[in-house]
Amino acid sequence: MTTPSITVENLHKSYGAFEAVGGISFEVQPGEVFGLLGPNGAGKTTTVEILEGLRPRTSGNVKVLGFDPGVDVKALKDRIGVCLQSTNLPEKIKLHEAMTLFASFYSHTVDANKLLDRLQLTEKRNAFYSVLSGGQKQRLHIALAMINDPQLIFLDEPTTGLDPQIRLEIHGLIQELRDDKRSIVLTTHYIEEAERLCDRVAIIDAGKIIAHGTPKQLMAETLGASVVEVKIEKPLPPGDLPSGIGADHIDISEDRKEIKITAKKPARAMVELVKYIDQLGLELVDIHLKRGTLEDVFLQLTGKKLRE
Repeated sequence: MTTPSITVENLHKSYGAFEAVGGISFEVQPGEVFGLLGPNGAGKTTTVEILEGLRPRTSGNVKVLGFDPGVDVKALKDRIGVCLQSTNLPEKIKLHEAMTLFASFYSHTVDANKLLDRLQLTEKRNAFYSVLSGGQKQRLHIALAMINDPQLIFLDEPTTGLDPQIRLEIHGLIQELRDDKRSIVLTTHYIEEAERLCDRVAIIDAGKIIAHGTPKQLMAETLGASVVEVKIEKPLPPGDLPSGIGADHIDISEDRKEIKITAKKPARAMVELVKYIDQLGLELVDIHLKRGTLEDVFLQLTGKKLRE
């Protein structure tokens, strides 16, 4: 069997009487993107900093690439890449100087020029950090995290504050890293980012993991149904919809021109509902199938939005 890149067993972190992380356990497999999702203060960053060797744990067992991050700090940091939530470099440092500086921290490094070229930063090689755009700065931060050719990379909210186009660029880069069979631990405030990039996710709330699995598994297990929304030109006649439609829940607007049904088999329910409307001689204005999202899972499990 393949040895996990990360193993966490019953991890606790307390600050006096406050327990920031309350006994969480999970594994990250080689070559997968593992997402940690949770509202502000849930314990995500604390957990990641413990894994990186930046913060001591109160109790529990943790192994990262076979090392205990609370003991083998130097050996671990030599083998992982870290892109922090907020990275600030001196304004007058040049890109190639930053790469040389960070390379000096490690026992093994890759060619800095090739790395800058891969991240489309070659033209900015001699530019000052202060003149870079937000997207260029973030690509540089990722380049610095990769200078030691790590097989495990921590990305703490790597696209926060970036415009949509630059976020897509970073998404492409993360997918390239996954294609290289590198393990990635990703924290993010963007649900669609987790759905798109993560092989598995763990949802953390109040220091505990309340759900984990693939995004599809979580949506199927937690939501289990989809919503069909229909608009018609004239009102439905009085009465209930036929039971044969297969709806688990039905919601009809006051003017009876909008119908919303929840069903475990939405395709069948959609067909039966359209047939029923046609039999009544009513004209269909619009129909929409809304499948559950990871956002819906998060809201249902925590009662909060991700940024709360």
